[in-house]
Amino acid sequence: MAEANAAGRPRARAIEAPGLSTSPLSAAWVVDGVIYTSGQVGRDPKTGEVPSEMEDQIRVAMSNLQQVLQAAGGSLASVVKTTVYLVRRDDFAAMNTLYAGYFPGAKPARSTLIVELARPDLLFEIEAIAYVETGG
Repeated sequence: MAEANAAGRPRARAIEAPGLSTSPLSAAWVVDGVIYTSGQVGRDPKTGEVPSEMEDQIRVAMSNLQQVLQAAGGSLASVVKTTVYLVRRDDFAAMNTLYAGYFPGAKPARSTLIVELARPDLLFEIEAIAYVETGG
């Protein structure tokens, strides 16, 4: 059973990652050693640009996800579950190939959904559940 704080509530903290989102949200929450990330897209946090190619969006989104996980005390190696959102069903095979390269060992559990995303230029989004490896 997870340890609670003095008030009996779960230990929880918000993770902020400036530049990753223009929406009113936290990049992630850590609750009792579990990291829950917000969806990460292929928007460059420095320039705000979104590449036109799906493969490039995946690379940027995965870099953003790595940044969030690191800020929370985790890494891609600590990811146990992902949810992937694709706009085009035809991108599934290419996404699978790129995705596999980010998880060379045991693959996280995953759901993949074909959806319409919040902005028309976005083709890929990923969210993750991971565990804290360091720093609580």
